[in-house]
Amino acid sequence: MRFDVITLFPELFAPFLAQGVTRRAFEGGLVDVRLWPLRDHAQGPYRRVDDRPFGGGPGMVMQAQPLQDCLDAIRVSRGDTAPVVLFSPVGDALNHRAVQAWSDSQGAILICGRYEGIDQRFIDAEVQVQLSLGDFVLSGGEIAALALLDAVARLQPGVLGDADSHQLDSFNPALDGLLDCPHYTRPEVWRGMATPAVLMSGNHAQIERWRRECRLELTARQRPDLLDAARRAGGLTPADERFLSRLDRPGEKP
Repeated sequence: MRFDVITLFPELFAPFLAQGVTRRAFEGGLVDVRLWPLRDHAQGPYRRVDDRPFGGGPGMVMQAQPLQDCLDAIRVSRGDTAPVVLFSPVGDALNHRAVQAWSDSQGAILICGRYEGIDQRFIDAEVQVQLSLGDFVLSGGEIAALALLDAVARLQPGVLGDADSHQLDSFNPALDGLLDCPHYTRPEVWRGMATPAVLMSGNHAQIERWRRECRLELTARQRPDLLDAARRAGGLTPADERFLSRLDRPGEKP
């Protein structure tokens, strides 16, 4: 797949693309990332890409024409009809389902906005998808683009050391969309806190049941909306429901 990124700060991407386990996806071409500096498509000696907002107000607004010229160059290079994605507070929240869909796609053209935003006329004319990381505002779309690229890259075959690692991630359908359980490693006792005995038992059936119940309890307490979604999808077993019912009874051990 190929992601073309329109950005004012292409240098922010270089360290990310060359570090960590996901670099396998970028270096090996599983996820082809191409950076397009927006100022290369601006006119005039100062390569200006922004101007004051009509109607007054603070900040600056990114101009439509440099964005259009850059987008046109990308389309010629790609030779396809890849969707144009803008990272914006009005966008749909990025979640596991969306990441999975992008990881199965042919990629997209990602626009990293800056300043007070982008001229709405360009958005109306060219943007097909808007995405958000959550209910907060970033200085620019680069961090959001990096988050999407990282999440997509780690789902590609051969990127993670264990091919099944992402199947046990929080939100994954393999876990019915629940939060993942706690994890422990050596030493067995740290600062007086012992590893749960069941994890040292060697009884794999008991370990798996313990992990399942931890996922259920954590999700019920922290993200009940995910638990409701799992229930509606038929992902909870009778044993799961019995465990959850005991959580609601104070003083009774689950």
